[in-house]
Amino acid sequence: MENLFRGSQIPSPGTHILMFKGDTQTFILTLPAPLKGSAWLRTNLGHAGTGRNEIIREVLYDEPPLGRGWFDLPMKKISEVYFRITVPLCEVGHFEAKCFFLKDGDANPVWPEGPNTIINVEPAGSCCANIIYNAFVRQFGPNKDGMGIPDPTEEKWIQNLDGKGYTVIPKSGTFRDLIRELDFIIGRLGIRIIQLLPINPTPTTYARMGRFGSPFAALGFTSVDPALAEFDTRATPLEQFIELVDAVHARSAKIFIDIAINHTGWGASLHETHPEWLVRGNDGRIEVPGAWGVRWEDLTMLNYSEKDLWKYMADVFLTWCRRGVDGFRCDAGYMIPVPAWRFIVSSVREQFPDTIFLLEGLGGKISVTRNILNAGNFNWAYSELFQNYDRGQIENYLPGAINISGEDGILVHFAETHDNNRLASRSKTYAMMRTALSALSSPEGSFGFANGVEWLAEEKIDVHGASSLNWGAKDNQVDHLKRLSDILKTHPAFFDKTDLSLIGQGPGNHMVLLRHHLPTGKKLLIVVNLDDKNKTTASWNSQKAGMDGTAYFDLISSDRIKIESSGNINSCLLDPGRALCLSTDEKDSDLINVNAGNAFIPPEKVTRNKMRAKALEVFRLYHGYNDIGELDVESQADFLSDNPLEFCRNLNPFTKETRVIVWRWPKDLKREVMVPPGHFLMVVADRPFLSRVINHDYVLSQEEGLPRRDGSFFALFSPIQTPSEHHRLTIRLTVYDTGQTKHDEASVLFLSEPENVQVKRSFTRPELLKNSIVFLDTNGRGAMLHIPVSWCVLNSKYDALIAANIHNEYPVDRLIAFTRCRTWIVFQGFSQDICLDCLDSFELARNGVGVWHYRVPTGQGEHIFFDITLHMVTGENAIRLVFKRLPDGNDDRRLSDDKEIKLILRPDIEYRNFHDITKAYKGPEHSWPKAVSVNTDGFTFDPEGGNGLYVNLSKGIFVSEPEWQYMIHRPLDAERGLDPDSDLFSPGYFYTYLKGDEEAVLYAGVGNKKEKKKIFSHAPSAEPDISNIKYSSSWKMKDALTLALDHYIAERGAFKSIIAGYPWFLDWGRDSLIFTRGMIAA
Repeated sequence: MENLFRGSQIPSPGTHILMFKGDTQTFILTLPAPLKGSAWLRTNLGHAGTGRNEIIREVLYDEPPLGRGWFDLPMKKISEVYFRITVPLCEVGHFEAKCFFLKDGDANPVWPEGPNTIINVEPAGSCCANIIYNAFVRQFGPNKDGMGIPDPTEEKWIQNLDGKGYTVIPKSGTFRDLIRELDFIIGRLGIRIIQLLPINPTPTTYARMGRFGSPFAALGFTSVDPALAEFDTRATPLEQFIELVDAVHARSAKIFIDIAINHTGWGASLHETHPEWLVRGNDGRIEVPGAWGVRWEDLTMLNYSEKDLWKYMADVFLTWCRRGVDGFRCDAGYMIPVPAWRFIVSSVREQFPDTIFLLEGLGGKISVTRNILNAGNFNWAYSELFQNYDRGQIENYLPGAINISGEDGILVHFAETHDNNRLASRSKTYAMMRTALSALSSPEGSFGFANGVEWLAEEKIDVHGASSLNWGAKDNQVDHLKRLSDILKTHPAFFDKTDLSLIGQGPGNHMVLLRHHLPTGKKLLIVVNLDDKNKTTASWNSQKAGMDGTAYFDLISSDRIKIESSGNINSCLLDPGRALCLSTDEKDSDLINVNAGNAFIPPEKVTRNKMRAKALEVFRLYHGYNDIGELDVESQADFLSDNPLEFCRNLNPFTKETRVIVWRWPKDLKREVMVPPGHFLMVVADRPFLSRVINHDYVLSQEEGLPRRDGSFFALFSPIQTPSEHHRLTIRLTVYDTGQTKHDEASVLFLSEPENVQVKRSFTRPELLKNSIVFLDTNGRGAMLHIPVSWCVLNSKYDALIAANIHNEYPVDRLIAFTRCRTWIVFQGFSQDICLDCLDSFELARNGVGVWHYRVPTGQGEHIFFDITLHMVTGENAIRLVFKRLPDGNDDRRLSDDKEIKLILRPDIEYRNFHDITKAYKGPEHSWPKAVSVNTDGFTFDPEGGNGLYVNLSKGIFVSEPEWQYMIHRPLDAERGLDPDSDLFSPGYFYTYLKGDEEAVLYAGVGNKKEKKKIFSHAPSAEPDISNIKYSSSWKMKDALTLALDHYIAERGAFKSIIAGYPWFLDWGRDSLIFTRGMIAA
C-alpha cells in the first residue's frame, strides 16, 4: 500500500538548487490517487541559527547534534491529489527539504522515492555582477609601471649585499597606494569586489624566499604586514588597512582578503604559542605542504586534528569580519577537513551571515569542492576555465561547472590568477578574448582577473617579488573590461535564474553559449573564436537558441553582426580571438548604456534583491515560517522601499502600530534610544552607511543602509530576543560621507517585558567605575542626603550628607551643613583611607539604607571587612552613620578579631544655601572656627546662633584640630557652567578603636537647641516601614517605584506636597498633579 501512494515531488528528491536570500521556493506533492490525510514539508529551512548552534556546540562542548532545526510545515491542498507550499528563503545557508503525506489515522509518513532536496541559499547581494579584481598590494609600489627595476649597477650592489648576508628588500606598495587607484578600479573598470592577496606579516630574514618573501607564509593571522603601510604617527598599519576597507565600501564595493589557514611561514607566532599545532614527522621534522608535485619549503603545515586550532581559526575569521572584511579567498581550502570548515563557517555566519567564503580548490578533486560547497557551506569556488583552452577542453569542462554553479555554489571564472602566466604575454588579442570568455560565460556575472590584466601586463606575478603591472600603458583593454562589467551588471541574462547551455555545432575552435534568463525570457548568445591567430566560422542550432531572425547585435562593440542561416543552423565568421555577446533585441544596447550609470552605486538588481530579502524577513517575523501562498514579493519590496514604517504597520497583524523605533544619524548619537520588546530598530541617514548592533565584541546583527525612493537610506533591524532585564547594546555605524568616512557609535537600550523589569540595588566596584551613581535619602520634610557612592567624592555643590530643610511647615531652600566624612583605618602605623580603591560593593538595603562593603588592607598581607551604613532619620534633619568592622570568619588572611584597629573620622562641614558655594576668604575662614563648640564625644557648629549642626560619636573621642580645604573641584558643576570650586571646613576629627564585630555610630543633625535632644534620641528604628514588600537581589520595578514615592512626598503644614526633583527642586503644584496618577496607581 505504501509504495502505491508514494507520490511525486517537485523539485525532484535529490535535486540540488542554488538560490538567493529574498527568493521563494515552491514544493509540490502529487499523489497517484486521492487519499484522506494531509501533506507536509519536512525541512530545516528557516532555522539556520539552530543548525549553526548545534555545529558550534558539538565542537565546543562535545554535544551531539540532534537536528533541532527540523520542522514539519503544512502544505496547502489544491485538489484531492495536489498539494503545494511556497516558502521564503530568508537565511543564508545549506538546507534540506522533502515532502511527505500523512494518511488519516496513520502515524507513519509516506515519502516520495529518493533523498532530500538540497537548497543552498546565498546572500541576496551576490545574485549578479560578482566582478573581482585580485590586487597584490605590493605591486602598487615603485615598480607598478615597470620603472622601479634596479639598473645594472644597482643590481650589482644588491647582489653584493646579498652575498655578504645583508637583507635587501625594496619598497613595497601600500594600502594607501591602492586607495589612490580605487576610483579607476571601481569607477572606471566597474569592479565590485577587491580581493587582496594575503596582507599578513611576511618573512624578512628568517626563512624568506625571494626578494620580498611570500605573503602566503603568514607570520600572524590577525596582523597586518607593516611593509604595506606608510609610516604615519597618526595611523597604525592596521588602521591604514581599515582606511582601505572604508574607501572600498564608500564606493559601494566589497573587500575580500586571501587567507591561507592550512599553513604558516617559518617563525610564525603560532610556533611559539601553540607548537603542538604543527604537523611533525616521526623524526620531529616539521612538515611542509605542497601541490602539483611541488613542495612549498617556506611554509609549515598545521594539524587540523587539533580542535583548539579550529576555534582559533574561527576567531581569526571573525576578527577580520569585525574589521569590515566581506569575504575570504581560502587558499588551499581543500586541504582543511570539512568538519573544521563547518565549524569555522558556522561561527562566522552566527555574526556575519552574508560573509562570502571562496574556495581555492585548484589541485583538489571536484567531489571535494562539491562537498565543501555543500556540507562546508562555502559560497563560491574557483572555476578551472582558465586552465581549459580549446573547444574540446571547454565543452568538456564548462557543462560540469555550470551544473555546480546551479546546484552547490558559484564557480568564479578568473581570466587570470596570480599563479598562471600572463594572458598578454601571448598576445593582446588572446588576452581580450580570454577575458571576454571568462566574463560572458560566468554564472551570475561571477568573473575575476588579476591586477595588470587591464594594462596587458606581460610579466608573470611572482608572489616572492613585485613584478610590473604595466600601469598606465597606452595599449590596454580598459574600455573592453568596462564594457564587459556594464553588461554583467545590467543585462538580465547575467542575473540569477539564468540557464546556460552550449549549443555550438560544426567544426572550428569556437564556443557558442546560450544564456536564457527565465523570469524575463531575455536571451543572449555568447560566440567566441578561441583561436587568436586564425579566423573560424561559428555555428549553432537556431531552434535550440530560440532566437528568431538573423538580425543580431553585439553588445560589446555595438556592431550589427551578419549571420548566415541554413535550415536550422546559423553561423557567422569570426576574426581571430573575436568574442561576441549577441542579442536579437536592439534595445538591449540602450539598456546597458542607460543602466550602467554611476559605478559607485550598486547594480539595481542587487539593491532589488536585498529589498526583497528584507521584505520577506519582516513578513516571516510577523507570520511565522509557513506557506506564503500568493504573496507578491515584488510589490512588498516596492512598499518597503517607499515607506518602511507604513510597510511594517501594514504587516503587523496585532495592532495598527508600526512597532518600529527610529534611530536617526547623526541626531541620536548623543542620546540613548529605548527599544521596547518585539519592536524593530530602524536606523536612518541621508547617506549610505553600514550599521551593527553589538554586545561587547559580539555582533548581534549587521545591516547595510538600503536606499529609499526619496534618496535617504535605512537599515531595519529585526526584534532581538526580549532580554530578561533591560539590556544596553551598542549601535556602531560607518557612514560614507562625501570624501570621507565617519565611524560613530551610540548606546541603545533594549527593554525587557514590563513585568520582568528589575531595578538593581547592588553594585560592584567594576560597575561603579563605569557608572557614577548617587545615593539619595530624605526625611519626608524636604531635607535630603545626596552623595556619590564613591565615598568622599563630591561631583556637585548639591552633594552633602545633610542638606537640611530648616522650616518646620514646608520645604524651603536647603541648608548644606554636613558635606562629607573622610575616613581612615589604621593598624600598627599602616593607614588606609576609605575610598573607591578598597570598595567591594554598594547596596541599597531593604529599608532604604545605603550600605558600603569594603575590603581594607591592614598590612602584612592581611585585611578586614568593613561596612558603612547610612540613612536619614525620618522627620528630622539628621543622619545616622554606622561604621562596623565585621568578624574575621576564621579566615587566616583577615586580621584576627582580638586585634584592634583605629578608626579616624574627619567631618567636612559648611553652612550655606544649597545653590551657593563656600569661599573661605569671604569671611568663613575667620568666623567659622569661632562658631565651633567642642565636647569629648563631638561638637556643635552654629555660625548664626540659630540652627546649628550637632555631631557626636557613640564611642570615641573628638579632637579639635581645625583645617580648611580650598578649591575642592566639582566636575558636574563645571559641565553645567557653574563655579565648580568651593572650600570646606573641618573642625577636627574623631577616633575610636574597633575589634571584630564591633561598631561605632556617628549621629549628626541640624536644628535649634531645643531640637538637639530630640535629634540624638532617635535610634535606628526611625526607618521606613516597607515590610509588605518582598525583596531579592534586585527589585521589581513596581516595588522600587513604590519605595521611591516616599522620597518625593513632603509635609506642607497639615497636608502633603510633592518635591519636583532632586537635588535642586522644591515642591511644585504642577508636578503634584502629574505625580498624583502614579501615587494612586501605587
